[in-house]
Amino acid sequence: MKKLLLLTLATLCLFACKKDDDTGNPPVTTAAKLRINFRFDANQERLDNLGNPATMPTGHAGQTPDFNSMSVHFIEFVPTEFTAYKGGAEVYQGAEVSATNSNPFNFNTAIDFASAKLASDGTLFHEIPLNEVAPDTYRHLRVSVAYQNYDVKYNLLNVPFLGDVNNQNGTIASFLGYNTYITDVRPNTLSESVNDFKLQGFWAFETELDGTLAAYNDIYSGEAPQGATTVVNPFPNSGVPPGTCVVAGDFETDLVISGDETEDIEVTLSFSVNDSFEWIDSNGNGQWDFDLDNGGVNGAIEPVVDMGVRGLKAVVE
Repeated sequence: MKKLLLLTLATLCLFACKKDDDTGNPPVTTAAKLRINFRFDANQERLDNLGNPATMPTGHAGQTPDFNSMSVHFIEFVPTEFTAYKGGAEVYQGAEVSATNSNPFNFNTAIDFASAKLASDGTLFHEIPLNEVAPDTYRHLRVSVAYQNYDVKYNLLNVPFLGDVNNQNGTIASFLGYNTYITDVRPNTLSESVNDFKLQGFWAFETELDGTLAAYNDIYSGEAPQGATTVVNPFPNSGVPPGTCVVAGDFETDLVISGDETEDIEVTLSFSVNDSFEWIDSNGNGQWDFDLDNGGVNGAIEPVVDMGVRGLKAVVE
């Protein structure tokens, strides 16, 4: 009798609980997502425009910057190396504005830097539901690098009353996108108004002097020579537009999208930053120098010739 009573009470409780929880709505499910992160790899192979191993040219020097953040303008997953530019699966597209600047590439739009998304090493840049990615096997990818922010080392030569001041810190804001509308640029703590369109290669450099020189910290800007920025594309059968920084690379293992995924997929975009900041080494010392006895900071920077990333691969995790 006692067992029958307990069974009856348990049955009543089960039905009561079911009635309270049953709203008539289907259970809530969370769609599986594609999550995209960045990695800045100082040891990844340094490549040239065609994807071949690259050494430093004679008369040039470079350093591996300490990356703070990056922004990309679009990300495209590509089934084969013959897939035409923009013929793959677009998984990210940044904001644009209409362009009014005259330029040799006839770009009629520009990246809206004020709306750009930035991410640092190992952090999430973008995510979308996986059901928005067309089912396919993706072996390659293209990424339009738009902006980089990183720290570098440099020397100040012939500083009045001090001589040479070596191994100083500075931060560079580097714009690699095809065309970018910039309102303000803030490499680190200082800000400068631009309010203009800038083609690939514009940069702003903020000094971070300390001690008695801190009062002289400022922002200096310039532009790398047109066409000098390295844009790695190892697929000659599918070119990318000139004047852009659309970097191509491989998935380390094929990314297979079936359309029935129930778990998130994380893709890490691993960029080679191996000696990615390059300049003409006028005095041959292998260091980036500002000679203040030869025209001041603006007139005596060893010319910057390349700020492009030196390779791309994607890791599925």
